[in-house]
Amino acid sequence: MNHKPQTRAGLIVRELDGEILIFNPNNNRAHCLNQTAALVWRQCDGQKTVAEISLALSRQLGIKLDDRVVWFALKQFDRDHLLASKPKLPAAFAAAALSRREIVRALGLTAVVAVPLVTSIVAPSAAQAATCLPAGSNCSSSAECCSGVCNNSICA
Repeated sequence: MNHKPQTRAGLIVRELDGEILIFNPNNNRAHCLNQTAALVWRQCDGQKTVAEISLALSRQLGIKLDDRVVWFALKQFDRDHLLASKPKLPAAFAAAALSRREIVRALGLTAVVAVPLVTSIVAPSAAQAATCLPAGSNCSSSAECCSGVCNNSICA
């Protein structure tokens, strides 16, 4: 299969210490790609096939990687709407063969660090992030109170 994955336009992407942080302003979701997922992400230019990406990853990490590692990363990117188009998973890589457990098993324990991982959160809107409880409100921590002081479950 000659699928050539392409990252989606309109995302805010920042690199930090070998990882990549991606914010999707359309759904207020933030994603953190570990080093391996970041390496795959950088290769998704719409020009390279999965096999070419796998070969580039093997060179960069210094270990022989199976194409399933790239497909696993693409599956996560697709789940999080980070690709321009849906990847067409080859029949040889059934969904069950692309679980994290199967990838670790295929790579062996020495290559666990090579498992691509995308961690996602929903970022609060500006209004939600600025919301705090006024004095006299019930609270469970000082972080909830505008004053920054939760005293006996009441904002001071």
